[in-house]
Amino acid sequence: MKCPYCGGSQDKVIDSREIRDGEATKRRRQCNECGKRFTTYEEIEERRLMVVKKDGRREPYDRGKILRGLQTACHKRNVDADVLMRITEEIDREIINRSDREVASVEIGEMVMARLRELDHVAYVRYASVYRQFRDVTQFRELVDVLGHEEREQSQQRQPRLPYER
Repeated sequence: MKCPYCGGSQDKVIDSREIRDGEATKRRRQCNECGKRFTTYEEIEERRLMVVKKDGRREPYDRGKILRGLQTACHKRNVDADVLMRITEEIDREIINRSDREVASVEIGEMVMARLRELDHVAYVRYASVYRQFRDVTQFRELVDVLGHEEREQSQQRQPRLPYER
């Protein structure tokens, strides 16, 4: 690191402290050539993750878009805001932990849909209708029919059967 006063490249660290809850380090240094002191800040370089849209455009990853999509889908549904934050954090962690620097918007959309399907079928249909760009009522009907069939199967599996029932 070059001294901002004389341009010297040799210095010593006099004091070092964590700042921003350990996210960065503040160091007081003294130039070995001119003796003047200066401060440097060190922080982890964040990976710049890009989202590849369906049309090929790239834009910076924004976890806020995931949360806003979930909030829109769950508007006026009985879904706690904390649950939406937890889902957002799960998806965010899954995306960030990849080694890739790019993620397809389609992959993010599928992650959101999978979690909404488990959480609330109405929210799932709302999200799916926008995400999959439904063009007519038939597409809604098909999706609702599939969900209705799944719900009937699940409720039958949960009901205890009497010995004489088949």
